[in-house]
Amino acid sequence: MRIVKSQQLQIGQIDIAGIKLDLKSRDDIPHILLGLQHIYLNEPLREEVFEILEKVKPTRSGKELTEEQRDQAVDSNKGRPGMEQWTILVLGVLRLGLNTDYDRIHELANQHQTIRQMLGHSDWCDETTYHLQTIKDNLRLFTPDILDQINRAVVKAGHALVKKSPNGGPIATHEEEKLYTRCDSFVLETNVHFPTDLNLLYDAVRKAIEESHELAETYGLPGWRQYQYNIRVFKRQYRKVQKLRHSTAADEKKREAREAELQCEYLTYLHLALDYLESSEQTLQQATEKKALSVETAQLIEYQNYIKILQDQIFRRTLLKEKIPHDEKIFSIFEPHTEWISKGKAGVPVELGLRVGIIEDQYRFILHHQVMQQQTDDKIAVSIVQETRQRFPGLSGMSFDKGFHSVKNQKELTSLLEQVTLPKKGRLNKTEKARESSPEFKRHRRQHSAVESAINALEHNGLDICPDHGIEGFKRYASLAIVSRNIKRLGAIIRQQELEKEERRRGPYKKAA
Repeated sequence: MRIVKSQQLQIGQIDIAGIKLDLKSRDDIPHILLGLQHIYLNEPLREEVFEILEKVKPTRSGKELTEEQRDQAVDSNKGRPGMEQWTILVLGVLRLGLNTDYDRIHELANQHQTIRQMLGHSDWCDETTYHLQTIKDNLRLFTPDILDQINRAVVKAGHALVKKSPNGGPIATHEEEKLYTRCDSFVLETNVHFPTDLNLLYDAVRKAIEESHELAETYGLPGWRQYQYNIRVFKRQYRKVQKLRHSTAADEKKREAREAELQCEYLTYLHLALDYLESSEQTLQQATEKKALSVETAQLIEYQNYIKILQDQIFRRTLLKEKIPHDEKIFSIFEPHTEWISKGKAGVPVELGLRVGIIEDQYRFILHHQVMQQQTDDKIAVSIVQETRQRFPGLSGMSFDKGFHSVKNQKELTSLLEQVTLPKKGRLNKTEKARESSPEFKRHRRQHSAVESAINALEHNGLDICPDHGIEGFKRYASLAIVSRNIKRLGAIIRQQELEKEERRRGPYKKAA
């Protein structure tokens, strides 16, 4: 049983509207809580967000259920009381807004007085606490689609605060002020170590041994009593291979001897991996005969496949002296979506992760983002504009850097937007020079660099490295960071407006005589 937010106040509980936040504090927490408080106090916005939050439900679980049954969401009106969806939103926004881990969120949820008031707990006589795993499980219920809907509602609320109509008052809800935006991409890194085929094979064999041991324990199969010793033996050989270096001696005989030693150790490493792979496959076959569940064997099969691929690549590279094509390489067996990205930055030769494209408007809200898998900037230029226009019909202009340029993009973007600031790569003809020399083009191009500030702010909001697992976790993490950043921006605007009101009421300070 789940509800978005209980409307019944308990003894000693302070309504969210009555929470006093320190406007003079420059810490992140008051800014985030001000944004969340505005969502709750603005009735149309609260109803819209609460309607979206009702979709945040766990799916059914249990070994006896089919895959189709596991994908079905639970009934909100049945079962034990679960965490309120409003609580999930508050803790999720805090996690990314503070760029922190679950342990700190666990501590804040149980000990921070103001945050507990925002969660709906009283200062006294309320001993409700949250378990760490409960927080983890509930924050993972968000989906990128749900977070995107919340983000749209937050951005529109922010626009209502900052936009002004020609007569100086707030703009009417039916009016659409033109949005001029900036588009750029950056790399959100995955939490992986630097990949080599040697250490990836070690990871795959280690995990295959551990999974085989668990399967043997579950079904009473022989062969893995000394699994920890097996891992140590394989690691010892991995370290030996890892420390070997090609000879740089001038004597050709010495170089040949060192090369023969290298090949011998590589072969020993590969033979050991093959032995453990065969034992693992035998355990898998025995478990299958005992009708082991597919969910228990799926991970083991995946690690076994990685062992086969990496064995082949190491053999080809070290013994056959082949150069492995880039598209065949694996950069992580735990985060297989990881890409090797070289953007030519000074001091950063390579980044391991995925590109994320963002669109920021003139009010510094992030309107939309896109996680780019096996895509470059020029491949998403048109699609990201089309998706943003569906969400915000007032989109009028957008600036890009040269990485988004192509002849096709120039043509299609011009038909979608009133103002396209997309500089061309290479030499310009007479028409292109005239276009890029226009005052409007030059003005928007000068303003485009402000998007780097938005990227820096997002990296401080958690989008420097993604600790969540899998591509779904990666997309959820990126979406939650965008929502958190916009709520934080909303809180900063409210704080500034409230401080200005207070200054107008107080009047200017008078100097002492």
